[in-house]
Amino acid sequence: MGHPTAILTLARFTPADWTVLALYFVALAFTGWHLARRARRTVRSSGDYFLAGRSMPTWAVAVSILATTQSAATVIGVPGQSYAGDLTYLVSNIGGIVAAIILAWVLIPRFYAANATTPYELLESRFGPGARKATSWTYLVGRIFASGSRLYIGSLPAAIVVFGDVDPPSVLVAVAIMTAVGVLYTLAGGIRSVIWTDVIQAGVYLGSAIVIIAFLLWSIDAPIGRILSGLRESPVGDGNKLTIFRSGLERTDRGWRIDFTREFTLLTAVTGVCLLAIASHGLDQDQVQRMLTCRNARQSARSLVTGVLIGIPAVLIYLVIGLLLFVYYQRPDLTGTTHTPGGDHRVMLQFIIDGLPAGLTGLVMAGLFAAGLSSVNSTLNSMSSAFMNDTYRQARPGRDDRHYLNVGRLGVIVAGLLLGGFASACVFWFPSTGSTLLVFALSVMNFAYAGLLGVFFTAILTKRGTAASAIAALVAGFIVVASLEPALQRALVGTLLKHADFETISLAPQWRLVLGTVVAFAVCASVPTRDVKRNPART
Repeated sequence: MGHPTAILTLARFTPADWTVLALYFVALAFTGWHLARRARRTVRSSGDYFLAGRSMPTWAVAVSILATTQSAATVIGVPGQSYAGDLTYLVSNIGGIVAAIILAWVLIPRFYAANATTPYELLESRFGPGARKATSWTYLVGRIFASGSRLYIGSLPAAIVVFGDVDPPSVLVAVAIMTAVGVLYTLAGGIRSVIWTDVIQAGVYLGSAIVIIAFLLWSIDAPIGRILSGLRESPVGDGNKLTIFRSGLERTDRGWRIDFTREFTLLTAVTGVCLLAIASHGLDQDQVQRMLTCRNARQSARSLVTGVLIGIPAVLIYLVIGLLLFVYYQRPDLTGTTHTPGGDHRVMLQFIIDGLPAGLTGLVMAGLFAAGLSSVNSTLNSMSSAFMNDTYRQARPGRDDRHYLNVGRLGVIVAGLLLGGFASACVFWFPSTGSTLLVFALSVMNFAYAGLLGVFFTAILTKRGTAASAIAALVAGFIVVASLEPALQRALVGTLLKHADFETISLAPQWRLVLGTVVAFAVCASVPTRDVKRNPART
């Protein structure tokens, strides 16, 4: 697919746009200053820094969950998905809803009953401290992958603003800028400031998305009925771009079979997407930390379900943008004007720069920055929290809380460096995948999630497994997912066998996660459980 190139320029970035963007960063700086002042009064312990004293309101946590889930990969990638395809990505929300109900009923009450700070603490009494540390470190590696890819995507608009292009050197500098801003903001006031900032950022990027829809409808200047008719009878792609449901089954000469190559179907929603949502919302410290800031398990469960439900219309907003961009670029018979499109994965960025009037471009760019920074802020705090509570406290018990707080803040800086490093690697990795930005982000998340799911399912559903089998399962899950990654298959075969015509195994990312989880579960549950010595130290 190749890198986005100089088709994205700042030719239309006017003084009005710079003014709007500057006002956004002034507001961001003021918010950071205010939260930092408040933090000096309220953050007295690591519990305040990482869990906000379990005093956050439910609605704010729900919006924060939404903002964390919908990173720049959503803002840029989802419109590209419906532009190139249809509305089938929306069906993925079925898996998210099922996962939220399971987590609210099964896992969240256990977190609060154990007074847990991270989800990995639950495994200590089940498999021993080794399993807790191993799963926590697996999360850290997986979060570097997942959030590093999101940071890369969020750095694309930053590169456009600063340099006027998204060539590799420009994006690398943009990654450094986004990382530095995220680290400084996260250091200001811990998880409390992260959540309140998420609320503000969500308002900015969703508001800018609604502005884009309004402007596109005005620009197309065709009745809604005619636009819908044109989308149902599209001469490009599969025909009906308003298709929401695809079963995932296809008829062949030998009967029905599962199409394992399609990413967004009813089958992938109730299998791979459901597993992905269980992992991201229930086993990933990035989201669990937010839910644990609520006063009790009931409010925590309510925040999760609410966050997932409000995510449905939020995703629909970006899918609608993609459909309207399709009409704008591909249906001159409806618009009366011809516009030259770029590639599917960069169509949103192209329209922001070339299609919006002065002022609105700056506003929407602010929305893209908001989505990108929201993801970075949350990740840095959660990574530091997982390291502090699952590793450092266990290795250095008995220190005063101020010591742990300082180490936690140092952890934020180290996490920032790691995220920035992986995002820099994505600058060169993504072009080799031949994927869309959205599918790329989803694929990267699977590397750690397969093993984590296998271990947690073993702990909850069986009475088998040991620390050793849990660690082996984490490794097995990672290897299975990695071996199914097409870019890695091509690199491995090209290096070892010099086989230029090698055909990769084609599986949608959701099915790769299912297979990796099954293998990890089998490995973890293959050994009978032995009694483990409980660690009396609480975090």
